[in-house]
Amino acid sequence: MFTGTVVCTAVLIVSQAATAGAAVHQGGLHFGALLFDGPGADLPRTNSKLNAEYVDLHNNTGQALHLRGYTVKTAAGALYTFPAFTLAAWKTVRLKSGQGSSTAATVFRQKDTFWFNNSSGALTLTAPGRAKKDTCAWKANGRGYTTCH
Repeated sequence: MFTGTVVCTAVLIVSQAATAGAAVHQGGLHFGALLFDGPGADLPRTNSKLNAEYVDLHNNTGQALHLRGYTVKTAAGALYTFPAFTLAAWKTVRLKSGQGSSTAATVFRQKDTFWFNNSSGALTLTAPGRAKKDTCAWKANGRGYTTCH
């Protein structure tokens, strides 16, 4: 009897630990990786350096999501609004700071300025109609990279 109780308790502890370590988002659209301070010096500013900074958005649903009108906004007020764009089920799109030709996996702000503050900042993902979907904050960590969730 005592052995059975210990085994059941151990299974419960392992199960709770797995649940506690699971991603915050169990479904929906959310931020993933964020590279807020690309390698090397920011200046001189080039499109290559701008595009080294990005944020990933994950579609953690079994259905394609139509992102037209969704916005990603920094705490400083810099804004990106998705044009007509469909993110396939279970896929990720990388939003880069600079200019380029968008694909199913990568979209570009089409700007010539850095988007993310190197020392700290925050992003908000908002659906059309102003429903907040996700947020991500960061502080300088020596790597210039964080995982939002």
